[in-house]
Amino acid sequence: MKSRGLNNKAQMTIFIVVAVVLVAGAITVFVMRDSLFDSAMPASFEPVYSSFLLCLEDETRIGIDVLESQGGYIELPEFERGSTQMPFSSYLDFLGNPIPYWYYVSQSNIQKEQVPTESQMEEQLASFVEDKIRGCLLDSHYQQGFEIIQDVPEAKMEINSDSVEVSLKMDLTISRLNDTVLVKDHKVTVDSKLGKLYEVAKEIYEYEQKSLFLENYAVDTMRVYAPVDGVDLDCAPLVWSAEEVFDELKSAIEANTMALKVKGGDFSLKQEENKYFIVDVDVPSDVEVMFLNSPEWANNFEVNPTEGAIMISKPVGNQPGLGALGFCYVPYHYVYNLGYPVLAQVYSGQEIFQFPMAVVIRGNKPREPLDTSAIDLPDLEICKNKNTYFQVNTYDNSLNPVNANISFECFSESCKIGETEDGILVTEFPQCTNAIIRAEAGDYGAVKVIQSTNEEGVIDILMNKLYEVEIDLNLGKIDYGGEAIISFLAEGGKSTTILYPDTKKVELSEGQYEIQVSVYKNSSLKLQETTTQECVEIPKSSLGGIFGLTEEKCFDIVIPAQIVSNVLAGGGTQKHYILEDDLIGAEFIEIGANKFPTPKAIEELQVNYLLFEETGLEVNFR
Repeated sequence: MKSRGLNNKAQMTIFIVVAVVLVAGAITVFVMRDSLFDSAMPASFEPVYSSFLLCLEDETRIGIDVLESQGGYIELPEFERGSTQMPFSSYLDFLGNPIPYWYYVSQSNIQKEQVPTESQMEEQLASFVEDKIRGCLLDSHYQQGFEIIQDVPEAKMEINSDSVEVSLKMDLTISRLNDTVLVKDHKVTVDSKLGKLYEVAKEIYEYEQKSLFLENYAVDTMRVYAPVDGVDLDCAPLVWSAEEVFDELKSAIEANTMALKVKGGDFSLKQEENKYFIVDVDVPSDVEVMFLNSPEWANNFEVNPTEGAIMISKPVGNQPGLGALGFCYVPYHYVYNLGYPVLAQVYSGQEIFQFPMAVVIRGNKPREPLDTSAIDLPDLEICKNKNTYFQVNTYDNSLNPVNANISFECFSESCKIGETEDGILVTEFPQCTNAIIRAEAGDYGAVKVIQSTNEEGVIDILMNKLYEVEIDLNLGKIDYGGEAIISFLAEGGKSTTILYPDTKKVELSEGQYEIQVSVYKNSSLKLQETTTQECVEIPKSSLGGIFGLTEEKCFDIVIPAQIVSNVLAGGGTQKHYILEDDLIGAEFIEIGANKFPTPKAIEELQVNYLLFEETGLEVNFR
C-alpha cells in the first residue's frame, strides 16, 4: 500500500511538470511569435518583405532629405509676411524651396527664432514615414498572387551621428495560397549624417547669436565698399548715387559671405594666410560649411542723409567769410540700415543641411545679440495706442478722389495707418500734437501735412500728380554736356537731386521749388601751405596757478599745401512755382545757368560761391 501511494504521488509530480512545460512553451510562443514567424518565413515570401523594408528605408531617406533641405522641418511653421523695413518673411525662398529662418525680425519689429530640436525632427520624420509607408508600390508581388495587408503604422525615429534608426510597429500580413505570415515589428537603419550635420549647424547658429560674426563682417564690408564717414581735402562736393553704392555693397557682401570658412573641414594651411575669413567654429574633418548670399534675395538697404537718390556732402572752406582758412575740406557721415539673409550649408558627401539667418545692421552697428527665443526691439509705443477717430480725404488738383497710403509720424516714431478708398479713410489714429500725416500714391508726389490728432477731426490732403520731364541745361547761353548737380528742392513735397548728364530725367509735381544748379570744372588751383597761430589761456605754473592766475600760451597750426582738382565754375539758384499745366504739355525743362570765372585763388573761389547764391536761373518749359 505504501509503494502504491508513492507511485501516485510520482505520477502527480510528472503531470505538474508537464503542465508547467506546456504553459511555459505557450508563453514563449506568444512572446517570441514575431521572431519565430520571421525565422519560419517561407523563402518565396522573403522578396516581398525585402521590398517592404526597402520601401521603408527609401521613404525614410526622402524624409531626411526634406529635413535637411528645409532647415530641420518637414511640416513648415506658420508663414509670417515681412515688411518694407523688415523684408524677412519667416521663410527664405531658395530656388523655389521655402526654408524657415532660424533667426529673423518680424514685420512688427520683433526678433524671432525657430530652431527645431532633435526630438521635433524625429517626430516629424516619424509622421512623414507613417503617412507614406502605406503607399509602398508592391504591384509586382500582387501580380504573383500575393495578398499584402497593412494595418495602422506607428513609427519611431532615433537620429544618431551617422545613422537614423527606424522602428515601425504595424501588422503586415502576407498571404499566398495556404501560407500566411504576420510581421508586427519592422526595423531598418538608414546611413545618414543628419545628426552630425544638425549639431554642426546648431553650433554655427549659437556662435552667430553669441558673437554676431555675420553682422561684424557686414559692418567691415560696409566701411570698405561704401562711404560712411571721413574727410576729403577738396573744394567740390562729394556725390554718390545711393543705388550705385547699394549695388556695389550687395556685390561685396555676396563675395565676402562666400569667402567665409570654418575651422576643420576644408580649412587648410593655404587658407591660414587669410585668417580674416576664418570663423572660429571647429567642425569634424568630414564636414564642410559654406555661407551663401544673393542680391536677389529679399533685402533692405537704407542710407541717410540723401537728396532724393543722391548722397551729397558739401565742402567747408570755400564759403564767403572763410578766407582765413586757406583750404577746403569735405566732411561726410552717412548712416546705414541693412538687412539681408545668409544661408548656411553644412555638408558631408552628398548630404547638405541648410538653414538661413537674417543679418541686421542698424545705425552702422550690429544688432544686439539674442539671448532668448524672442525679444522685443525698441518698439513703436505711440503707434500701439490708436484711440482717436480721424477722417482723411485725398484728392487730386481737380478734386477727384485719389487712393493713397496714409502713414503717421510723431517725434521719431512712424507707423502705417491704412489706405483711402475712393479718397476716404476713417480710422483710429494715435494721439499726438503736431503729428505729420503722410500721403503716398503711385503716380503722385508724397505729401506731408502737420496735424494734431488729440481730438477727432477731418483733414483734406491735395495730391499732386508726378510727371517725368527731361532736363536740357545750357551754360552761358551754350548747350552744356559736362557734369553738374541739379536739385529741385520742394517745400513739403518730394525733393529730387540728379547728377547731370548721367541722369537727365526727373519726376516733378505742381508746387513751389528752389532750383539749384552747380557746375564744376577741373582745376589745378594750388593753395599754399599756411601757418596760423592759436592762443589760449592756461593756469600759471607753481604757486600762481593755485591763486587762479593764468598766462597766454600760443600754438602754431600748419595747414598743408592743397591742390584743388574741381572748382565751382557756374550755376545759380532760382525759386520757381511749377504749374501742373506746365508739366502736362512739356517734354523738356530748359535751364539756363551763368558761367563764372575760373578761380585762381581761394578768395576767387569764395567769390564764385557768393555769385552762386546771388545769381538766378532761366527756367522754361517746352
